[in-house]
Amino acid sequence: MRYTVKEMSELANVTIKTLHHYHKIGLLLPCKVSETGYRLYGMKELERLQEILFYRELDFPLKKIKQILDGKPDRLSVLSEQRKLILARKQRLEQLVQTLDVSIEHTRKGTVMDKSALFKGFESEKEWKEALSEQYEYLNEKYGYDLHAETPIDVQSMNESALEAKRFMGGMAQSLKDGLRVDDKKVQQLIHQHLDFLNEHGHETTAADFAKQTRFFLNDDFHLKMLESQQPGLSYYLCIAAETFESTKK
Repeated sequence: MRYTVKEMSELANVTIKTLHHYHKIGLLLPCKVSETGYRLYGMKELERLQEILFYRELDFPLKKIKQILDGKPDRLSVLSEQRKLILARKQRLEQLVQTLDVSIEHTRKGTVMDKSALFKGFESEKEWKEALSEQYEYLNEKYGYDLHAETPIDVQSMNESALEAKRFMGGMAQSLKDGLRVDDKKVQQLIHQHLDFLNEHGHETTAADFAKQTRFFLNDDFHLKMLESQQPGLSYYLCIAAETFESTKK
């Protein structure tokens, strides 16, 4: 079957001008030009157009797309790579949308956003270190703990941890707002799930470790302010809930 430029345009939801341009630069050539001068395209060209548009969605320049596709990769390899790239972008966009939603909510309320949610979704180690520099300096000055000297930041892992921190702290803050007791099944399940995440992601943490950490947050100005800005009373609520959870594990 052969398709005209108009039919290709309607199928792919691109302009005829775009298809003419792709032809002009050698990115998408018609399989045949009729005696009357009409460009005609077949299934092979339709598939190539699909591949071009996926790369355009990923902001690849036309010159780069031409280099990739002219290298004659097999279609399965092209589609598999595009799927991987688009899923990575989807994940980042979802993280950024969530960060925007939280930022909007805090701005409406006039409250300060939790640092872990504020800087979620960064693409580089440099961005994360710049975002955490205030906390790094505080811990170094007050406790002599130099996080700048620690091992390099795993960006993907940090983004996943930030997403989990948002889920957990958001759940705890909501439980406090709803008036749930610290020994409520929902509250204790939140802590259980959070510790499971930490341990599954290489941060070995026992119930006792977590209770100790929340007690530190309660008595440390920097972390106390961070938690209280999210929800008044959250630091104490979190500490007592963690200690209650610890008591059930003894």
